[in-house]
Amino acid sequence: MTDGSRPVALITGVGRTVGIGAGIAAQLAASGWDIAFTYWSAYDQRMEWGVEAGATGAVTATLTGHGASVAAIEADLSDVAAPAAVFDEAERRIGPVTALVMCHCESVDSGLLDTTVESFDRHFAVNARATWLLIREYGRRFRGTPGSGRIIALTSDHTVGNLPYGASKGALDRITRAAAHELAHLGITANVINPGPVDTGWMTDEIRASGIRQTPLGRLGTPRDTANLVDFLCSPQGQWINGQLLLSNGGFA
Repeated sequence: MTDGSRPVALITGVGRTVGIGAGIAAQLAASGWDIAFTYWSAYDQRMEWGVEAGATGAVTATLTGHGASVAAIEADLSDVAAPAAVFDEAERRIGPVTALVMCHCESVDSGLLDTTVESFDRHFAVNARATWLLIREYGRRFRGTPGSGRIIALTSDHTVGNLPYGASKGALDRITRAAAHELAHLGITANVINPGPVDTGWMTDEIRASGIRQTPLGRLGTPRDTANLVDFLCSPQGQWINGQLLLSNGGFA
């Protein structure tokens, strides 16, 4: 347990050093937050990039280098018991959570005709149901100063050829924005960020070139771009932004 001088952010989906979650964790740690983060190696194992050896240790080293106390928690968020267990572990190791930042996802490409029921259900279990359960757990436990609480979730508007991912992210949007009103009595803000195309190792050369062409600034997004917005929203200056779906995508269209 820390001495409470630094607030605690719980960040889900920090499985790879090049990911958006890792970028957000590093930025918040540099801004004075302690960090609990989740990862799930079994997901990375079945994706084409595989498990990044030593990623958890590398992320932890970066965060402690910024003075943060850190709790790395492996969690299968398709399990309905996982959100409560994650909060229990975060509280036990570093203290009560002030900011909940959700970067976790299930993302397997498939369309209307070839998506399986199993895949559809798994996407909704991870992207929508776990988001609800994490927010519910956070709301039940939050005892911070009114106005200090933050909920932030990452979304996407991609649906063509990516149906279960996009549909479940649409549900995530609604669940998260509802928290801005349903948890208003606790002084918690809740926002959703769409970071647009961010190259974290999943893009083909064709996708990368297309994304650059469609972005007025002539480049793809980076984890740091998203992290800068999360950092602002988590700051006292970001308190008045609430119940929004924010596009942080360089004008991508």
